[in-house]
Amino acid sequence: MTTALLVTAYYLLPMDSAFTVTTALALVAGVAAVAVLLAWQIHRITLSPRPGLKAMEAMAITVPLFVLLYATACFLLENSAPGSFSEPLSRTDALYFAMTVFSTVGFGDITARSETARLLTTGQITLNLLLLGVAARLLANAVQRGRQRRDQPAGPGTSDSTPPAP
Repeated sequence: MTTALLVTAYYLLPMDSAFTVTTALALVAGVAAVAVLLAWQIHRITLSPRPGLKAMEAMAITVPLFVLLYATACFLLENSAPGSFSEPLSRTDALYFAMTVFSTVGFGDITARSETARLLTTGQITLNLLLLGVAARLLANAVQRGRQRRDQPAGPGTSDSTPPAP
């Protein structure tokens, strides 16, 4: 549901501004927001009675948001500096390009041509590796901690224990 809402917003929100320093800073802020969201989700996973399900939910929110941030940046860059990519990018083309870079498939039908587009793509590739490697490991650890917490018997002095009968 969240992914559908994010994709709908991507297609419906007006994106008529140019790719500027402000846009680049907004992208950095967006990536930072994704990192904060992921950290909050990791904390929630450790407290959840179903940590595996919560981790899948976390990835179902984090990955589409991350890819859509880059698709937006690619779309704005191509619209403000035509020729940045090997072909003009519609919103769908920008999303397709961001997904092929994220998935490491890289079909090569759309390529970054300008230095700015290459820097943007290099940044996405670097963060993809971090998201896929580091974030996946953090999520797996959070699931393990959540399962351990869930499966631990309540000990004396915990809120789950009942006081001894007089």
